[in-house]
Amino acid sequence: MRSPVAKDDFLDGMRRAATGVTIVTTKGRDGIEGATVSAMVPVSADVASLLVCVYYESRTAKAILANRCFAVSLLRDSQWMVADDFAGRTGKSPAARFADWEWDAAVTGSPMLRDALVGFDCRLTESVVQGTHSIFIGEVAAIRVADGCPLVYSNQNYCRAMALSP
Repeated sequence: MRSPVAKDDFLDGMRRAATGVTIVTTKGRDGIEGATVSAMVPVSADVASLLVCVYYESRTAKAILANRCFAVSLLRDSQWMVADDFAGRTGKSPAARFADWEWDAAVTGSPMLRDALVGFDCRLTESVVQGTHSIFIGEVAAIRVADGCPLVYSNQNYCRAMALSP
């Protein structure tokens, strides 16, 4: 199916959206994997759940499907290096990406970044492929919240969130 808008126009518009930066990880019988993801949103608070979008051909997407669980670590504004590692920008191997940072095993066994601003541990409840990405919906099994400011990504740059009023 052909889109009614040009791909470049869509990408240009989406670049301007400000999003929190997360690391999505999984560990299980299919191994340990992780990726930097900016597409993470809540689905429901009544049955605490969220969704993440991960490139469907990635090792991370395949491992989430096999392991049936994932963790989402919302990064602090000082953690842009973690984001670069898991986005593949530093050239580190997947094993080195995990070795360079401190992790805790979540309830599902997925690794959660120890000093992340927020950590969500999720059991996979639904998945669908849309275009180039897998959309994973997870029911939150555990959550960990700390104080601080989130790392934000907009216009191909990392940014800090800043209050505009007292």
